[in-house]
Amino acid sequence: MRWIYVAAGVVLFVQGFIALDPVQEVVDMAIVEAIVEDSGVPNAVSGVIFRNRLYDTIFEVVVFTIAIMGARFLLANEQPSCTIYQFTDHASIVLARLGATIAALIGVELAIRGHLSPGGGFAAGVAGGTAIGLVAITSSSKLMDTIYQRWNAAIWEKVAVVLFVIVAVLSLVGLELPQGELGGLLSGGWIPLLNILVALKVALGSWAVILIFIRYRGLL
Repeated sequence: MRWIYVAAGVVLFVQGFIALDPVQEVVDMAIVEAIVEDSGVPNAVSGVIFRNRLYDTIFEVVVFTIAIMGARFLLANEQPSCTIYQFTDHASIVLARLGATIAALIGVELAIRGHLSPGGGFAAGVAGGTAIGLVAITSSSKLMDTIYQRWNAAIWEKVAVVLFVIVAVLSLVGLELPQGELGGLLSGGWIPLLNILVALKVALGSWAVILIFIRYRGLL
């Protein structure tokens, strides 16, 4: 049986070289260049997400919001966990907070420059959520919840969703900002703003989910 798997792997490997079509590669590059020219940003993925398939992206953001509401609703009737598992040794705490600082900086970079290089709003939000998670498992859960309430993170999350939908609708109906110079920070019309709004929504939503699972499960 092992030799069958090896033979199948070799066949697939060889087929990959045989199936290469230079004409198809040229066509694919032409599509990417067309997307970049149409969206005004070097990151073609951001151009696809926030322009060519913006309608789908709106519902992706809505689905993420519904998932957060669902987690809060499903765990609302449970008793809070009596034991919360966190890092206690000094070395792990220092490393986790160092990682949180790096993740937060990466998140800000991806949100601001995601339309110019690999990255974007969703990746920035995940990096921000990772930073919050690392801080949460090294800090007091009450402190994290107090900060969440003090800064009205839940309200800002909802504001980010509403603003994203409004800006997306403006883009869909044809109201565009100037694209600017290709490769410039202020380029791509609405795309940089959409990136920032998605990053804010995903990061704050991740914070809400982290607090919920710490409170009711005691573990991320």
